[in-house]
Amino acid sequence: MMKFLFMMIFMIPLSFKKNMFWLNQFIYLFMVIMFIMNFSFNYLFMNISYFLGYDLMSFMMILLTMWICSLMIMASEKLFKLNYYYDLFLFLLLLLMISLLCTFCSMNLFIFYLFFEMSLIPTLILIIGWGYQPERIQAGIYLLFYTMFASLPMMLSIFWYYSMYGSLDYYFLIDVNYFLMYMGINMVFFIKMPMYFVHLWLPKAHVEAPVSGSMILAGIMLKLGGYGLIRVMKMFINVSMMINYIIIMISLIGGIIISLICLRQIDIKSLIAYSSVSHMGLVLSGIMTLNYWGVCGAFLMMIAHGLCSSGLFCLANINYERLNSRNFFINKGLINLMPSFSFWWFLFCICNMSAPPSLNLLGEIMLINSLVSYSFMFMYLLCFILFFSAVYSLYLYSYTQHGKLFFSSYSFSNGYMREYLLLFLHWFPLNLLLLKSEYLTMII
Repeated sequence: MMKFLFMMIFMIPLSFKKNMFWLNQFIYLFMVIMFIMNFSFNYLFMNISYFLGYDLMSFMMILLTMWICSLMIMASEKLFKLNYYYDLFLFLLLLLMISLLCTFCSMNLFIFYLFFEMSLIPTLILIIGWGYQPERIQAGIYLLFYTMFASLPMMLSIFWYYSMYGSLDYYFLIDVNYFLMYMGINMVFFIKMPMYFVHLWLPKAHVEAPVSGSMILAGIMLKLGGYGLIRVMKMFINVSMMINYIIIMISLIGGIIISLICLRQIDIKSLIAYSSVSHMGLVLSGIMTLNYWGVCGAFLMMIAHGLCSSGLFCLANINYERLNSRNFFINKGLINLMPSFSFWWFLFCICNMSAPPSLNLLGEIMLINSLVSYSFMFMYLLCFILFFSAVYSLYLYSYTQHGKLFFSSYSFSNGYMREYLLLFLHWFPLNLLLLKSEYLTMII
């Protein structure tokens, strides 16, 4: 594992070298191929070195991180063309990737916490430095303080646990029957997911972030919460039996409310951001059932959502670069101007509503089974969530692609090869992974 870390550290001088934008992208993709060669075929930790190692769940999360980071460079060509501090951008991206890699690789709860918090800093600088509107300062503060508010109780809980039981390694975590400990450790993950009631930082951060910031937030940062919960849930088996039902109810009812909020958005990015909250509510509910199908379904859904949501943000940015607006009233009738992009909008919108053969469908089937087996009453809430998920995805597609053309938008290119490749590299793994999904259900 250390060899990948050293490779990234040696890439730091390359970030500040002029006209090396695409070489960085090539090295990231090369690292993905190198990493796939080490595929973990079971749930045991492999390649252990120092405090780092990875099992199948860590492996897939690291692979997703490397993949999304390489596509972030591809989506941010505008920075290179305008010479807008792109060397600093590459450096921040590398820092973010190193911190996320260490987060997913760590086999110790404190090391996980350390890098979990460290990944917040480059994301914050990305939003404040390369965001679009002046409100990005406020969005950055929201992001920082929501996470920092819950991270201090987590740190104190970790210290208390270590003083009592003498180990923080994942293998040696034992059941702790304390409600305060449960809330102290898990609250930061609920905020990061984000759970309904503590989700307000997410739409703000997404809307104000540049395309790369939205991609890393939707693709990886939300998954940190789910990953952390899966890792620590075995510490709270007894408390969970009493508390989890409430958390699932909040997440599912919140998912319905958020789906309705999606239907009245006038900003494309805002709609995609709120749809993320709805999907992650399902993921959180699946983890909280504490059964095998729930955890595997949540894991599949996290990977699927990371690729699908990131692709939708890329599409929103492609429109924004041409029309200089994300407003629904201006982004209308685009099938007349960009018919080939209309096809990509269709593909990603049906993936967002979990149509076959996307990985979202498999994840949702497993989550539905898990939740209904936990309590049959959840069936009624799930019906609404799945119905409205289809409704806002169709609303997003039909409103942007059909209707009367906005008069000021009459002259721009139909798309570059880079943009088609970017969208293909999001869509292809999203649908291809379904064919070998049996490996993704061996995570625990």
